[in-house]
Amino acid sequence: MKTISILGSTGSIGTQALDICRRHPEEYRVTALTAKSNREKLFDQVREFRPEMAGLLDGIRAEEVPEDLRFCRWMSGKEALRAAAAETEADMVLVSIVGIAGLQSVMDALDAGRQVLLANKEALVTGGHLVMEKAKEKGLPILPVDSEHSAIFQCLQGAGGNRPEKILLTASGGPFRTWEKEKIRSATRAQALKHPNWDMGAKITVDSASMFNKGLEIMEARWLFDMPESRIQVVVHPESIVHSAIVFEDGAVIAQLGAPDMRVPIGYAMSYPRRRSTGVREPDLFQLGKLTFEEPDEEKFPSLRMAKEALRAGGAACTVLNGANEEAVARFLRDEIAFGDIYDLVARALDRLSGLTAGSLEEIFEADRLAREVVRKR
Repeated sequence: MKTISILGSTGSIGTQALDICRRHPEEYRVTALTAKSNREKLFDQVREFRPEMAGLLDGIRAEEVPEDLRFCRWMSGKEALRAAAAETEADMVLVSIVGIAGLQSVMDALDAGRQVLLANKEALVTGGHLVMEKAKEKGLPILPVDSEHSAIFQCLQGAGGNRPEKILLTASGGPFRTWEKEKIRSATRAQALKHPNWDMGAKITVDSASMFNKGLEIMEARWLFDMPESRIQVVVHPESIVHSAIVFEDGAVIAQLGAPDMRVPIGYAMSYPRRRSTGVREPDLFQLGKLTFEEPDEEKFPSLRMAKEALRAGGAACTVLNGANEEAVARFLRDEIAFGDIYDLVARALDRLSGLTAGSLEEIFEADRLAREVVRKR
């Protein structure tokens, strides 16, 4: 039986990971759960899975914990994340919290010798060099949970010594794939949150609409698979059936296909190197009829160009892009700025904060703070 700690248990990834645990109670024991603010949902999860520790990032007082849940150690804030990542017994830690906060949790888990299941893009976007160095030092490969990076990881299992030449990173294209550039820039909050294929949180759904999520995934793939951005090609694939592919040295292309359901990559990371049933049915290819592939339009979606330029610039450029985007998306979701302003504010932060270094966690967090400040002062 594997023990697992889940950071972000009330979100989409966390709840689906618990569904895998529920399906295979003889395989997994949950030892820690954390959530940002959804205490009622967390209470229900603690009742069902009875972890040793639980935490709310937004805080909880002892008297607020229901009587029947006081068997569990309750914690608040950043200390809850640290305890769940590094102090509570766990063979593996699923990091599915949103944002740069995931970087510290990943480093804490690795320092404690835990296997990291990564569903947080920002940890590699902002601190990929530090994370991968630490993972190598500890002999603990990072197991990706993002559907695209899990697909790439799965394809590499069939390499048989065949050298990978290129990563084909698929993208749904989001809700604005067929829209004109000016219409995209004036899109509303409701339009941006209407993803055609996936059910995700608000921030990542907006990132999918702007295609900043794919820019972040280029950065993530660069570190996970030690592949330069020049050999990572984004392919728009609106059906979301091919989750990504690898082009190999001998000309073969191996792709991973499946229904757009996150339980497949979550389950693979949890059971690796074995596989377990997830409750997901295979896609009906006859009903689909065809699969479509298109080249992305970087004029309509400049996020892809900015991400590649940030990777080439090095230093803290990727951290600045990520922090500025997070802050801009938050402002958009509060109806403070237009959708097109997200691109403009990220570009402004990259321009004003060029040359920052990212040699330590402290420098990375400072670059993130400065990027957010640029966006707030607009």
